[in-house]
Amino acid sequence: MEAILLAGGLGTRLRSVVQDRPKPMALIQGKPFMEYVIRELLRQGITDVIFAVGYKGSMVEEYFGDGSRFGIRVRYAYEETLLGTAGAIKNGAAQMRGEQALVLNADTFYRLDYRRLEAVKRRLRLDMALVLRQVPDVSRYGRAVLKDGMLTAFNEKTSEPAPGTINGGVYLLEKRLIQEIPEGKVSLELEMIPRWLGERRRLGGFVNDGYFIDIGIPEDYFRFEKDVEKGVLAW
Repeated sequence: MEAILLAGGLGTRLRSVVQDRPKPMALIQGKPFMEYVIRELLRQGITDVIFAVGYKGSMVEEYFGDGSRFGIRVRYAYEETLLGTAGAIKNGAAQMRGEQALVLNADTFYRLDYRRLEAVKRRLRLDMALVLRQVPDVSRYGRAVLKDGMLTAFNEKTSEPAPGTINGGVYLLEKRLIQEIPEGKVSLELEMIPRWLGERRRLGGFVNDGYFIDIGIPEDYFRFEKDVEKGVLAW
């Protein structure tokens, strides 16, 4: 399985503590956050990675090189302008060698079984499989709903605080679906998934309760640093 790692964001909310590098390259115990993401992929046998990079992307390439030092094979897809999540995926897919790709955010660590995602995609004959996660208050995000493994609602807004499931930001997409993404700046979450859902494309997945963190804000960056120090994430 190939993976496209989205690492092109500006990381403005984290700028107060990480000023000299892209957000996914923020140092945790002397190693870039993205290295922990890579180690998790490698733990599950994923060794082909496409880095979709933008802001200071050369720093990513200087550190990871061809990937051999980390036991992976790496290719790079540079954004000349901000492309949004779907645009970045389409740009990265030009480097794909297979017919499907795992897509995840380089500034998010989510412990889950990627092989399960592939199995669900195959069993339900999905065009795209995605992972949801349970949260105590969906009103902060936008509800995503699965019924019998099939996606029935996505980014559904609610003003009432209530527990539920939201998008976990991990996807397994068919290359032919990626090719439908228009050129330019396009959002996967706000444009393409709602469009595909409206077209009754086969979208589905599962809810995962594994460790999750997004280092987009200083508080979570420091929390991940403490979790690594405490050995919460063991390989």
